[in-house]
Amino acid sequence: MDDLTEVYNELIMEHSMNSYNKKKLENADYSEIGHNPNCGDEITLEVKLKGDIIEDMAFLGHGCAISQASTSIMIDTLKGKTIKEAKEIIKIFIEMIKRETKNEEDLKKLEDAIAFKNVANMPARVKCALLAWHTIEDILDKNGNCGTGSINCCN
Repeated sequence: MDDLTEVYNELIMEHSMNSYNKKKLENADYSEIGHNPNCGDEITLEVKLKGDIIEDMAFLGHGCAISQASTSIMIDTLKGKTIKEAKEIIKIFIEMIKRETKNEEDLKKLEDAIAFKNVANMPARVKCALLAWHTIEDILDKNGNCGTGSINCCN
């Protein structure tokens, strides 16, 4: 195992066990449940926007270390980004996990989320890593369409 893989593994374990992003978000604008029926991972992702900026995010839920850490690191990565920037990062992350990109410039945009690069080698864990990313993608795609789908507008 190389040093970088070791650092990534430590980062994933840290976020899965001690996530400061795992909490109720007061005054959230959007809340969406993400569920992986294959393994029982379930999260409730809450988002607070300020214009087109992701001002804050948090999650509650349960699941394996990969789903929990991926959610927490995703929050750190996307907080403070515009919706457009967030959608680009989400697309890159999904492509990385599905082995559809190896573009180093794009991968740098993932910041700490690049720690999940090796999940592509573990097919049973791909959905775990993608759960939160698909959930935020749903929220952002439906942004501005209160009352449709399973999105809940909280204020």
